Amino acid sequence: QVQLVESGGGLVQAGGSLTLSCAASGSITIFSIKDMGWYRQAPGKQRELVAGITRFGSTTYDDSVKGRFTISRDSAKNTVYLQMNSLQPEDTDVYYCYASGPSTRSWGQGTQVTVSS
Repeated sequence: QVQLVESGGGLVQAGGSLTLSCAASGSITIFSIKDMGWYRQAPGKQRELVAGITRFGSTTYDDSVKGRFTISRDSAKNTVYLQMNSLQPEDTDVYYCYASGPSTRSWGQGTQVTVSS
């Protein structure tokens, strides 16, 4: 079982920046987490992938955040970061961290990001 604790959400003006962090703990080893990343979800909508990073460092981004968001990972700390620049009101959502193992996926509790215009 993997526990994920997120931090770094909040309120920011359009054009501003935030960095989200997600630390994994529990029954994990460096080999058990295949990839980590972030989804986001607005009320009444499906959760959508924002960015992901594999244990080998390969990254993927939703088209809407390419060039503005950067995902990185500190494997020694089992922590993933999402640097979000040039934030826009449409980025307002609850952001959820995930960690994928060989056969399961764990989720964080979610952190609110609100971008004011």
